[in-house]
Amino acid sequence: MFEHRSLRWPITLGVLMFVALAALLVGWIFAYSKGIIVDSKHAVLYIALLSIGATFLTFAIVGTALYLTLAIKSINLTRRQSNFIDAVTHELKSPIASLKLYLQTLNRRQVPAAEQDVFLKDMLEDVERLDQLINHLLDVARLEKDRVGPEPEDVRLDEVISAAAEAACQRYQRPTETIRLDLLPAIVCAAPVDVELIFRNLIDNGLKYADEEQPLVEISIQSEGASRVIVRVSDNGRGIPHTLRHLVFGRFVRLGSELEREKPGTGLGLYIVRSMVSRLGGKIRIRERERSAGTTFEVQLPGHMLSRSE
Repeated sequence: MFEHRSLRWPITLGVLMFVALAALLVGWIFAYSKGIIVDSKHAVLYIALLSIGATFLTFAIVGTALYLTLAIKSINLTRRQSNFIDAVTHELKSPIASLKLYLQTLNRRQVPAAEQDVFLKDMLEDVERLDQLINHLLDVARLEKDRVGPEPEDVRLDEVISAAAEAACQRYQRPTETIRLDLLPAIVCAAPVDVELIFRNLIDNGLKYADEEQPLVEISIQSEGASRVIVRVSDNGRGIPHTLRHLVFGRFVRLGSELEREKPGTGLGLYIVRSMVSRLGGKIRIRERERSAGTTFEVQLPGHMLSRSE
Protein backbone atom coordinates (compact mmCIF):
# COMPACT_ATOMS: atom_id res chain seq x y z
CA MET A 1 0.00 0.00 0.00
CA PHE A 2 2.72 2.47 0.92
CA GLU A 3 4.88 3.87 -1.83
CA HIS A 4 8.26 2.40 -0.92
CA ARG A 5 9.53 3.10 -4.44
CA SER A 6 9.21 6.86 -3.86
CA LEU A 7 12.81 7.04 -2.56
CA ARG A 8 14.33 5.30 -5.58
CA TRP A 9 14.16 8.33 -7.89
CA PRO A 10 15.72 10.82 -5.44
CA ILE A 11 18.62 8.42 -4.72
CA THR A 12 19.20 7.73 -8.44
CA LEU A 13 19.14 11.43 -9.28
CA GLY A 14 21.55 12.18 -6.46
CA VAL A 15 24.06 9.60 -7.74
CA LEU A 16 23.79 10.85 -11.33
CA MET A 17 24.29 14.44 -10.23
CA PHE A 18 27.47 13.58 -8.32
CA VAL A 19 28.78 11.64 -11.34
CA ALA A 20 28.05 14.55 -13.67
CA LEU A 21 29.73 17.09 -11.39
CA ALA A 22 32.76 14.85 -10.89
CA ALA A 23 33.11 14.33 -14.67
CA LEU A 24 32.80 18.06 -15.25
CA LEU A 25 35.46 18.86 -12.65
CA VAL A 26 37.89 16.21 -13.93
CA GLY A 27 37.36 17.33 -17.53
CA TRP A 28 38.11 20.95 -16.80
CA ILE A 29 41.19 20.09 -14.72
CA PHE A 30 42.46 17.89 -17.54
CA ALA A 31 41.81 20.57 -20.14
CA TYR A 32 43.58 23.21 -18.06
CA SER A 33 46.60 20.99 -17.37
CA LYS A 34 47.03 20.31 -21.10
CA GLY A 35 46.74 23.97 -21.96
CA ILE A 36 43.59 23.44 -24.00
CA ILE A 37 41.70 26.18 -22.23
CA VAL A 38 44.35 28.85 -22.83
CA ASP A 39 45.72 27.60 -26.15
CA SER A 40 44.02 29.13 -29.19
CA LYS A 41 45.21 26.22 -31.35
CA HIS A 42 42.63 23.98 -29.74
CA ALA A 43 39.64 26.28 -30.25
CA VAL A 44 37.37 23.53 -31.62
CA LEU A 45 38.18 21.17 -28.75
CA TYR A 46 37.74 24.05 -26.32
CA ILE A 47 34.26 24.81 -27.67
CA ALA A 48 33.38 21.11 -27.53
CA LEU A 49 34.50 20.84 -23.89
CA LEU A 50 32.67 24.05 -23.06
CA SER A 51 29.47 22.66 -24.58
CA ILE A 52 29.84 19.37 -22.72
CA GLY A 53 30.57 21.21 -19.48
CA ALA A 54 27.56 23.48 -19.91
CA THR A 55 25.37 20.44 -20.63
CA PHE A 56 26.60 18.64 -17.52
CA LEU A 57 26.12 21.79 -15.42
CA THR A 58 22.56 22.21 -16.73
CA PHE A 59 21.86 18.56 -15.98
CA ALA A 60 23.19 19.03 -12.44
CA ILE A 61 21.00 22.10 -11.86
CA VAL A 62 17.87 20.40 -13.24
CA GLY A 63 18.72 17.24 -11.30
CA THR A 64 19.07 19.24 -8.11
CA ALA A 65 15.64 20.81 -8.64
CA LEU A 66 14.07 17.40 -9.35
CA TYR A 67 15.87 15.88 -6.39
CA LEU A 68 14.49 18.53 -4.05
CA THR A 69 10.99 18.14 -5.51
CA LEU A 70 11.00 14.36 -5.08
CA ALA A 71 12.56 14.62 -1.62
CA ILE A 72 9.79 17.02 -0.54
CA LYS A 73 7.15 14.66 -1.96
CA SER A 74 8.74 11.77 -0.04
CA ILE A 75 8.67 13.81 3.17
CA ASN A 76 5.02 14.73 2.60
CA LEU A 77 4.18 11.09 1.87
CA THR A 78 5.88 10.02 5.08
CA ARG A 79 3.92 12.65 6.99
CA ARG A 80 0.64 11.47 5.43
CA GLN A 81 1.49 7.85 6.21
CA SER A 82 2.16 8.81 9.82
CA ASN A 83 -1.16 10.67 9.90
CA PHE A 84 -2.83 7.60 8.40
CA ILE A 85 -1.33 5.29 11.02
CA ASP A 86 -2.51 7.64 13.78
CA ALA A 87 -6.00 7.68 12.27
CA VAL A 88 -6.21 3.89 11.85
CA THR A 89 -4.87 3.33 15.36
CA HIS A 90 -7.49 5.70 16.76
CA GLU A 91 -10.25 4.16 14.61
CA LEU A 92 -9.33 0.69 15.91
CA LYS A 93 -8.72 1.47 19.56
CA SER A 94 -11.75 3.67 20.23
CA PRO A 95 -14.54 1.24 19.21
CA ILE A 96 -12.67 -1.77 20.60
CA ALA A 97 -12.23 -0.04 23.98
CA SER A 98 -15.91 0.93 23.94
CA LEU A 99 -17.03 -2.61 23.06
CA LYS A 100 -14.81 -4.06 25.78
CA LEU A 101 -16.26 -1.71 28.39
CA TYR A 102 -19.85 -2.52 27.47
CA LEU A 103 -19.22 -6.28 27.44
CA GLN A 104 -17.44 -6.15 30.80
CA THR A 105 -20.34 -4.19 32.27
CA LEU A 106 -22.90 -6.66 30.93
CA ASN A 107 -20.83 -9.57 32.23
CA ARG A 108 -20.23 -8.27 35.75
CA ARG A 109 -23.63 -6.94 36.79
CA GLN A 110 -27.30 -7.10 36.00
CA VAL A 111 -28.18 -4.25 33.65
CA PRO A 112 -31.78 -2.96 33.33
CA ALA A 113 -33.48 -3.64 30.00
CA ALA A 114 -33.59 0.04 28.99
CA GLU A 115 -29.88 0.42 29.65
CA GLN A 116 -29.19 -2.79 27.74
CA ASP A 117 -30.90 -1.29 24.70
CA VAL A 118 -28.62 1.74 24.90
CA PHE A 119 -25.59 -0.52 25.25
CA LEU A 120 -26.61 -2.60 22.23
CA LYS A 121 -27.21 0.51 20.13
CA ASP A 122 -23.77 1.91 20.97
CA MET A 123 -22.12 -1.45 20.38
CA LEU A 124 -23.71 -1.72 16.93
CA GLU A 125 -22.36 1.76 16.11
CA ASP A 126 -18.87 0.66 17.17
CA VAL A 127 -19.10 -2.48 15.03
CA GLU A 128 -20.28 -0.38 12.08
CA ARG A 129 -17.31 1.95 12.59
CA LEU A 130 -14.91 -0.99 12.51
CA ASP A 131 -16.66 -2.40 9.45
CA GLN A 132 -16.25 0.91 7.59
CA LEU A 133 -12.56 1.03 8.43
CA ILE A 134 -11.98 -2.51 7.16
CA ASN A 135 -13.98 -1.80 3.99
CA HIS A 136 -11.87 1.29 3.26
CA LEU A 137 -8.64 -0.65 3.66
CA LEU A 138 -9.94 -3.48 1.47
CA ASP A 139 -11.14 -1.02 -1.18
CA VAL A 140 -7.73 0.66 -1.35
CA ALA A 141 -6.01 -2.71 -1.54
CA ARG A 142 -8.29 -3.67 -4.44
CA LEU A 143 -7.53 -0.40 -6.23
CA GLU A 144 -3.80 -0.97 -5.92
CA LYS A 145 -3.97 -4.63 -6.95
CA ASP A 146 -6.63 -4.59 -9.66
CA ARG A 147 -5.80 -1.84 -12.16
CA VAL A 148 -8.33 -3.02 -14.75
CA GLY A 149 -11.42 -3.55 -12.62
CA PRO A 150 -14.52 -5.72 -13.10
CA GLU A 151 -16.28 -6.07 -16.44
CA PRO A 152 -18.48 -2.97 -17.08
CA GLU A 153 -22.22 -3.19 -17.74
CA ASP A 154 -25.17 -0.82 -18.00
CA VAL A 155 -26.00 0.44 -14.50
CA ARG A 156 -29.00 2.53 -13.46
CA LEU A 157 -27.20 5.37 -11.74
CA ASP A 158 -30.30 6.80 -10.05
CA GLU A 159 -31.16 3.43 -8.50
CA VAL A 160 -27.64 2.88 -7.17
CA ILE A 161 -27.59 6.35 -5.59
CA SER A 162 -31.05 5.88 -4.04
CA ALA A 163 -29.98 2.59 -2.46
CA ALA A 164 -26.70 4.11 -1.22
CA ALA A 165 -28.59 7.06 0.31
CA GLU A 166 -31.05 4.79 2.11
CA ALA A 167 -28.22 2.62 3.46
CA ALA A 168 -26.31 5.71 4.65
CA CYS A 169 -29.34 7.03 6.56
CA GLN A 170 -29.68 3.69 8.30
CA ARG A 171 -25.96 3.52 9.00
CA TYR A 172 -25.81 7.01 10.54
CA GLN A 173 -29.29 6.63 12.10
CA ARG A 174 -30.61 9.69 10.32
CA PRO A 175 -34.16 10.27 9.03
CA THR A 176 -34.55 9.75 5.29
CA GLU A 177 -35.30 13.48 4.87
CA THR A 178 -31.65 14.18 5.72
CA ILE A 179 -30.75 13.25 2.14
CA ARG A 180 -32.73 15.13 -0.50
CA LEU A 181 -32.75 13.40 -3.89
CA ASP A 182 -33.40 14.92 -7.32
CA LEU A 183 -32.46 12.01 -9.56
CA LEU A 184 -33.31 11.85 -13.23
CA PRO A 185 -33.11 8.34 -14.72
CA ALA A 186 -29.62 7.73 -16.09
CA ILE A 187 -27.38 4.88 -17.20
CA VAL A 188 -23.61 4.59 -16.93
CA CYS A 189 -21.43 1.81 -18.31
CA ALA A 190 -19.46 0.55 -15.31
CA ALA A 191 -19.21 -2.21 -12.76
CA PRO A 192 -22.07 -1.81 -10.23
CA VAL A 193 -19.67 -2.25 -7.30
CA ASP A 194 -17.52 0.65 -8.56
CA VAL A 195 -20.48 3.02 -8.92
CA GLU A 196 -21.78 2.04 -5.48
CA LEU A 197 -18.34 2.59 -3.99
CA ILE A 198 -18.07 6.11 -5.41
CA PHE A 199 -21.38 7.37 -4.11
CA ARG A 200 -21.32 5.47 -0.84
CA ASN A 201 -18.12 7.33 0.05
CA LEU A 202 -19.41 10.71 -1.17
CA ILE A 203 -22.69 10.34 0.75
CA ASP A 204 -20.86 9.19 3.88
CA ASN A 205 -18.55 12.19 3.55
CA GLY A 206 -21.53 14.52 3.14
CA LEU A 207 -23.32 13.17 6.22
CA LYS A 208 -20.14 13.24 8.26
CA TYR A 209 -19.37 16.90 7.54
CA ALA A 210 -22.90 18.31 7.25
CA ASP A 211 -24.21 20.77 9.81
CA GLU A 212 -24.53 18.98 13.15
CA GLU A 213 -27.82 20.59 14.21
CA GLN A 214 -29.68 20.38 10.90
CA PRO A 215 -27.71 18.09 8.58
CA LEU A 216 -28.70 18.08 4.93
CA VAL A 217 -27.21 16.33 1.90
CA GLU A 218 -28.59 17.08 -1.56
CA ILE A 219 -27.94 14.81 -4.56
CA SER A 220 -28.93 15.53 -8.13
CA ILE A 221 -28.38 13.98 -11.57
CA GLN A 222 -28.27 16.10 -14.71
CA SER A 223 -27.19 15.58 -18.31
CA GLU A 224 -23.99 16.94 -19.85
CA GLY A 225 -24.52 16.59 -23.57
CA ALA A 226 -25.60 13.29 -25.09
CA SER A 227 -22.85 11.10 -23.63
CA ARG A 228 -22.14 12.33 -20.10
CA VAL A 229 -24.08 12.72 -16.87
CA ILE A 230 -23.31 14.94 -13.90
CA VAL A 231 -23.98 13.99 -10.28
CA ARG A 232 -23.72 16.67 -7.60
CA VAL A 233 -23.47 15.72 -3.92
CA SER A 234 -23.80 18.75 -1.64
CA ASP A 235 -23.69 19.16 2.12
CA ASN A 236 -24.45 22.16 4.35
CA GLY A 237 -21.31 21.96 6.50
CA ARG A 238 -18.40 24.36 6.89
CA GLY A 239 -16.99 23.79 3.42
CA ILE A 240 -13.41 23.28 2.27
CA PRO A 241 -11.06 26.29 1.86
CA HIS A 242 -9.96 26.98 -1.74
CA THR A 243 -6.30 26.58 -0.84
CA LEU A 244 -6.83 23.05 0.46
CA ARG A 245 -9.18 21.63 -2.16
CA HIS A 246 -6.38 20.18 -4.29
CA LEU A 247 -5.22 18.13 -1.29
CA VAL A 248 -8.38 16.34 -0.19
CA PHE A 249 -8.30 13.67 -2.92
CA GLY A 250 -4.81 12.50 -1.93
CA ARG A 251 -4.17 9.23 -0.17
CA PHE A 252 -4.02 9.41 3.65
CA VAL A 253 -4.92 13.12 3.53
CA ARG A 254 -7.01 14.53 6.34
CA LEU A 255 -7.06 18.25 6.98
CA GLY A 256 -5.82 19.42 10.36
CA SER A 257 -4.05 17.62 13.17
CA GLU A 258 -4.98 14.01 13.90
CA LEU A 259 -4.86 14.67 17.65
CA GLU A 260 -7.40 17.50 17.31
CA ARG A 261 -9.71 15.67 14.90
CA GLU A 262 -13.45 16.04 15.48
CA LYS A 263 -14.61 13.48 12.90
CA PRO A 264 -13.49 9.85 12.61
CA GLY A 265 -11.89 8.61 9.41
CA THR A 266 -8.71 7.45 7.69
CA GLY A 267 -8.25 9.91 4.82
CA LEU A 268 -8.98 7.23 2.22
CA GLY A 269 -12.59 7.87 1.21
CA LEU A 270 -12.06 10.70 -1.28
CA TYR A 271 -8.89 9.04 -2.61
CA ILE A 272 -11.01 5.97 -3.41
CA VAL A 273 -13.65 8.18 -5.06
CA ARG A 274 -11.13 10.00 -7.29
CA SER A 275 -9.43 6.75 -8.28
CA MET A 276 -12.70 5.05 -9.19
CA VAL A 277 -14.03 8.06 -11.12
CA SER A 278 -10.78 8.25 -13.08
CA ARG A 279 -10.94 4.51 -13.80
CA LEU A 280 -14.44 4.98 -15.27
CA GLY A 281 -13.23 7.78 -17.54
CA GLY A 282 -14.89 10.54 -15.52
CA LYS A 283 -13.89 13.66 -13.61
CA ILE A 284 -14.54 14.98 -10.11
CA ARG A 285 -14.16 18.49 -8.77
CA ILE A 286 -15.25 20.61 -5.84
CA ARG A 287 -17.64 23.52 -6.33
CA GLU A 288 -19.02 26.25 -4.09
CA ARG A 289 -22.62 26.10 -3.01
CA GLU A 290 -24.38 29.10 -4.50
CA ARG A 291 -26.90 29.99 -1.79
CA SER A 292 -25.59 28.40 1.39
CA ALA A 293 -22.51 27.16 3.19
CA GLY A 294 -21.07 23.76 2.47
CA THR A 295 -19.37 21.81 -0.28
CA THR A 296 -20.52 20.34 -3.58
CA PHE A 297 -18.71 17.41 -5.16
CA GLU A 298 -19.44 17.29 -8.88
CA VAL A 299 -18.89 13.95 -10.62
CA GLN A 300 -18.95 13.67 -14.41
CA LEU A 301 -19.31 10.15 -15.82
CA PRO A 302 -19.75 8.71 -19.30
CA GLY A 303 -23.41 7.81 -19.68
CA HIS A 304 -26.78 9.01 -20.91
CA MET A 305 -30.14 10.01 -19.57
CA LEU A 306 -33.29 7.92 -19.89
CA SER A 307 -36.80 9.10 -20.58
CA ARG A 308 -39.30 8.64 -17.78
CA SER A 309 -41.02 5.88 -19.73
CA GLU A 310 -37.91 3.69 -20.08
